[in-house]
Amino acid sequence: MTFLWPQYLWLMLAVPLLVLVYVWLLRRKKKLVLRYASLAVIKQAVSPAMGWRRHVPPALFLLALALMLLAASRPLAVVSLPSDHATIVLAMDVSLSMRATDVKPNRLVAAQEAAKAFLKELPRNIRVAIVTFAGTAQLVQPATLNREDLVAAIDRFQMQRGTAVGSGIVVSLQELFPDEGIDLSEMIYGAGQKRGKSLDEPAGDKKPKKEFVPVAPGSFESAAIVLLTDGRRTTGVETQEAAMMAANHGVRVYSVGLGTVDGEVAGMEGWSMYLRLDEASLKAVAQVTQGEYYYANNAEALKKVYEKLGTRLQVDKKETEISGLLALAAAVLSIGAAALSLLWFNRIL
Repeated sequence: MTFLWPQYLWLMLAVPLLVLVYVWLLRRKKKLVLRYASLAVIKQAVSPAMGWRRHVPPALFLLALALMLLAASRPLAVVSLPSDHATIVLAMDVSLSMRATDVKPNRLVAAQEAAKAFLKELPRNIRVAIVTFAGTAQLVQPATLNREDLVAAIDRFQMQRGTAVGSGIVVSLQELFPDEGIDLSEMIYGAGQKRGKSLDEPAGDKKPKKEFVPVAPGSFESAAIVLLTDGRRTTGVETQEAAMMAANHGVRVYSVGLGTVDGEVAGMEGWSMYLRLDEASLKAVAQVTQGEYYYANNAEALKKVYEKLGTRLQVDKKETEISGLLALAAAVLSIGAAALSLLWFNRIL
């Protein structure tokens, strides 16, 4: 625990001083009672029930005073709070291999249903964006709080050839950091060699990029990427290059592997495809970004994975001032002390 105003902690010395004053008053009162009171009054004063009860209200009031003095120093504590500005990007594979029926009814439908269930479990104040990737990657739904728009975007998925896992991560970062000028085309084709442009083409009104300063992996608590894929990268940005980019931005990537780990040839509607999940790459992505890797080999396991993610991504741990909580506790204790004193002794302390 740290304090914004630690110079006020010396006020806590008043607590032991008040304890000494209370003990002195008790002894002084006892002497006066023995000197002037009758024997009946003395017996009543020293009865066992009255003995411990008379100390309860002052003890509660003293504790309340200690909490108020502590609150004056404005303490800070790390607490778990619901995130009110978090953004989660669902980056989902829509390659042709997602038509495989080893996950019923097929991989794509299972992924879509699990994603919808995930949206229902998230708090309504968390924004969600959706990125799809196959031969390339694209943002199909910008970050929004509107769950209906997100569900509609999930239902519109169109499968394509190729698996650009790294590009899916990069486009997700584009959505999370729109002011940094992250350019997927430039990363794939190189500066000045973007698709459809030549070296002689003027830059136009393009804004200069902001200077980027890397941060510690996993330190950006306001966003996360959930990456779901059933295959290995075949095109686009290198997966580990994109993962390092996410790590340098402090964004955790929670990777979900869906499909066949050992690699098998799957036949679908007269054509076959060699399906193999690049589990090692997905684990490396999660490790470098301080995220986690999950393997889901069926629809039920996939739903459980999303349930875990929903629980994990609901809160942020933040250093928060708790002076208000201490003041509230002090007020409750003060009221309790006064109420007990009135109930037992017909007086306020």
